[in-house]
Amino acid sequence: MRAQFILLFLLLTSHPAIHGQPSHDSWISLLNGINLDGWSVMCLTEDQGKEYWKVIDEVIECNSLGDSDHNYVWLMSEREFADFHLKLEFQLFRSSGGNSGVQFRSRYDMSEGARYGGWLNGPQADIHGPVPARTGLIYDETDGVRRWIYPSLPDWNISPEQFPSPTLRTQLVYAEDEPEKWNRMEIICRGMQVETRVNGNRVADFDGEGILNDEFHRAKNVGTRGSIALQLHMNDELKIRYRNIKIREFK
Repeated sequence: MRAQFILLFLLLTSHPAIHGQPSHDSWISLLNGINLDGWSVMCLTEDQGKEYWKVIDEVIECNSLGDSDHNYVWLMSEREFADFHLKLEFQLFRSSGGNSGVQFRSRYDMSEGARYGGWLNGPQADIHGPVPARTGLIYDETDGVRRWIYPSLPDWNISPEQFPSPTLRTQLVYAEDEPEKWNRMEIICRGMQVETRVNGNRVADFDGEGILNDEFHRAKNVGTRGSIALQLHMNDELKIRYRNIKIREFK
């Protein structure tokens, strides 16, 4: 009996999940389904108090329809990650023409000289309902960079002929057409290698060596480690929902 008690004690105290610390191979949820605990809304002073980001029925919803008078407003995880596999689901609406995205390895800068007085630096996997082929491409919001890095382009402009061929297979579902179906996104970061997937289709396979760790990213302390963030683009009237946000860290 004593031997059984000792064995049970060792099992309970050695299992990382018992103490809320996930093992290296386990998934953790970044959304509790009740509120935005674990997340922070990052924006300029004049946009504080505007409740664009809410948890409704266990889902994160961003809704700025009817209100374009705002700068960028991000919902940023308070926890930071370096190498990881992120999975989430997102729901789009045809009635919303706005742009969103999932930033990663990012940090908010409120220092003197920061863009607009407050800026979230770091790379972003784009989500663009009006042009599905953009979804999963990587745009770098880092101040001093601010361009598409997958594909590699000089600025924010992108035309259909510049889309990498895999993205042409990207199809998205919309809530008005199929309210029970959601789109899926994955972001996988190992060192400087970044992969994105949309609805099971690999979109980006990006080697960020010399880019995500260049002088601009080192100056902002991003590109190799940082927060996950969901974006509301400046002046956009956007409606988008996120759920089942899960992450597994690589050690």
